[in-house]
Amino acid sequence: MRTFSELTHAWIVGVFYRELKKAFKERGVRAFVHMTMVYAEQRGSRMAQRAIRDGKPLDFASYRTYGEWQSTETASEIMGGFQSRVLSVSPDHEEHIDRCPWAWQFDQMGLRECGVVYCTHLDRAIARGFNPYITFDVPQSVNDHDCCIQIMREAGFEEGQVFTKDPANIRDFEYHCGHVYKVFALLSGSVFGPEGKAIADKVLEMFRAEYGPATARVLEKHMETDFLTI
Repeated sequence: MRTFSELTHAWIVGVFYRELKKAFKERGVRAFVHMTMVYAEQRGSRMAQRAIRDGKPLDFASYRTYGEWQSTETASEIMGGFQSRVLSVSPDHEEHIDRCPWAWQFDQMGLRECGVVYCTHLDRAIARGFNPYITFDVPQSVNDHDCCIQIMREAGFEEGQVFTKDPANIRDFEYHCGHVYKVFALLSGSVFGPEGKAIADKVLEMFRAEYGPATARVLEKHMETDFLTI
């Protein structure tokens, strides 16, 4: 079975974008944006649930601490992983990302446009799902600029502050790929009926051809996973 990573995750997102836009044009893009936001808000909600469980405030320090994923060796080996620079820590935390596995994969697929749309909405929606009263801005994307700019407004971090994630809260990319496929597949069918379900089935078949039957069965298995609760 092929290894799941950031690149696999981006592949699923990219193929859904391409197929939705091809079939439904502007409506397909609007549906893709909605799917991205629903998926991201569910991720943020799980982070919030863990923070509340542990008695932590729903601020940006907890947002950093309760993130669910870590970079994989696969992405690092193939494309070098992430490369970023922190320009400010307070009052706003501003980070510029020069290299990103998702952007790399979208570029390999000829889908930079998808990267712009996806990355414009993803982190904002994760933060909104975590706490709708904090503001995460993404004024530009590395998919169509020299870097991605991410700003956590009024984060108020201290210089040198370290945010350590509890390994128990990390979810591997098998989980994250299953999650993004499930949300996009269900909403594709919900919005576009049988035609939308056919797109979800097509994405799965293309995934099977790209990554193998065993890896595709993982996505199918996760259609039964509850991604709303911890």
